[in-house]
Amino acid sequence: MGEKNGRAGSGLTGTEAPHGLRHADPSTRGVVVFDFDGTIADTLPSIVAVARHVLSAWGLPQERLADCPKLVGPPFPQAFSMVFGLSEADAREVTRRYREEYGALGPEAWPAFPGMGALLEGLRASGRLLAVASSKRTEILHRALSDEGLLGRFDVVRGKQSDAQQSKAETLSAVLEDLGVAADDAVMVGDRHFDVDAALACGVPCVGVTYGGTAPLGELEEAGACTVAGSVEELGHVLLGR
Repeated sequence: MGEKNGRAGSGLTGTEAPHGLRHADPSTRGVVVFDFDGTIADTLPSIVAVARHVLSAWGLPQERLADCPKLVGPPFPQAFSMVFGLSEADAREVTRRYREEYGALGPEAWPAFPGMGALLEGLRASGRLLAVASSKRTEILHRALSDEGLLGRFDVVRGKQSDAQQSKAETLSAVLEDLGVAADDAVMVGDRHFDVDAALACGVPCVGVTYGGTAPLGELEEAGACTVAGSVEELGHVLLGR
């Protein structure tokens, strides 16, 4: 299944998004829900390095490994089918090998972007509730956030509990339910169209970020992001209205 087709069942698309979501003011929202990879932490290098090693050992030609950055965004194991066309069974086995290698890494695999800690502190000081909604496994999320000293900044952290077909929209919806807040008081922050798609499906505007280098040019705008921030500093201005 190609990435384009993977968006078909995600709910609202950028062109269908209500005017209010595309033009929402993020600074008026009391709840900020962050994606993790490419949004909070610079995980692209480690994800690509491990994926290249595992897929090379699996037998994929070197020229095909150039697509490894596309693995940042969609959930595993489905990502290996979406990006490389692997069968469901092969994707599960590659994911098992990937996780075995990735799980052996340390804090160097998920460094927070410079300024992220200060941004989260500023948001909390302003009275915002903070959460994480990610397609990464919950145990890795907790470990990574703890390694970076950020876990205590979040009121709710949700990732994947299993490899069942749980959509990002379902994860985001569960986060809002955990917090006891309505969609019209929340904003999502993410680096790929998967985040925008999930947010729009839940009736939540999404701020796109490009400082992680994960999204193709124009992807976030086309998906329906209400605005796009090119740096953590700019993201702070967008969320805090300063």
